[in-house]
Amino acid sequence: MTPNHEQMSAGLEEPRQALEAALHEMKRVIVGQDAMLERLVVALLAGGHVLLEGVPGLAKTLTVKTLAQVLGGTFRRVQFTPDLVPADLVGTRIYRPDSGRFDVELGPVFGNFLLADEINRAPAKVQSALLEVMQEGQVTIGGETFPVPRPFLVMATQNPIEAEGTYPLPEAQVDRFLMKVLVDYPSTGEEAAVVGRSLGDQAEPRELLTLENLERFERATQTVLVDREMIQYAVSLADATRHPEAYGLGELGGLIEYGASPRGPIGLIGAARALALLRGRGHVTAADVRDLAHDVLRHRMVLSYDALSENVTADDVLERVVGAVMGPPADHLGRPVAA
Repeated sequence: MTPNHEQMSAGLEEPRQALEAALHEMKRVIVGQDAMLERLVVALLAGGHVLLEGVPGLAKTLTVKTLAQVLGGTFRRVQFTPDLVPADLVGTRIYRPDSGRFDVELGPVFGNFLLADEINRAPAKVQSALLEVMQEGQVTIGGETFPVPRPFLVMATQNPIEAEGTYPLPEAQVDRFLMKVLVDYPSTGEEAAVVGRSLGDQAEPRELLTLENLERFERATQTVLVDREMIQYAVSLADATRHPEAYGLGELGGLIEYGASPRGPIGLIGAARALALLRGRGHVTAADVRDLAHDVLRHRMVLSYDALSENVTADDVLERVVGAVMGPPADHLGRPVAA
């Protein structure tokens, strides 16, 4: 017998409570970045990676470190600079004169939570090395393959206010990130809380989960039900960025050079399943898909020169797309209404 929505939701109650407690623990340390914390946990459950864009001082480094402490994983940080080479990231073979042998020294990518700080400051060959390990989950050194630990989450940051000495990520490579999250300033009340906390000792987060828990919760995410209507909704959102005129958005045609790739709806549904689990449901609703549409699709679009000259952003375009593409109707439980 196929389990119904209520049975599925009951089976996901333990992961929801555990992850909610972990998020609450992280918020004891990180103030005013609730959306960023939620998106990181969603990416972790969905097996994806996150690109963060924001000015310095918004707790991006502290967030990943705190995430690793609460979830029981290992934390690594790499400061990307123009003189970095791929071996500094993935590792290399080192000759030992005393033994006359070459030994493999693994690089900092071999951790559960990797912060790639200011990824756009390193040249393309270093960026490609990181994106390859993100995609393949392994590194090959001297003909030998080494898998990275599981779970594996890369959070790369880039600073939007500086262009000098930077190497922007190619659009095709940015597509490999599950989400691009824009980190904004905290509110004045939240910033006052941050300043107040800086006057005393920093709160020390407690480890509430283990890597075994995380792997189990990741498997639980794969059991969240997705109706065909939700898949069609995600595909329609991506298709509207490629053929806006088919959705009554002809005015956007001159603003979009390339629309979202097929990785867009794939990532959108995967992330929506994780968000549904966090919200205590065993099924995906249109609200889950809609809430993540900007984060999953904004970096998968290439805007035209006309859009750039008119200061039109990807979020401006997506706002129109989300408003024009109608999701499936839902009943009071958020389930699709039967035809």
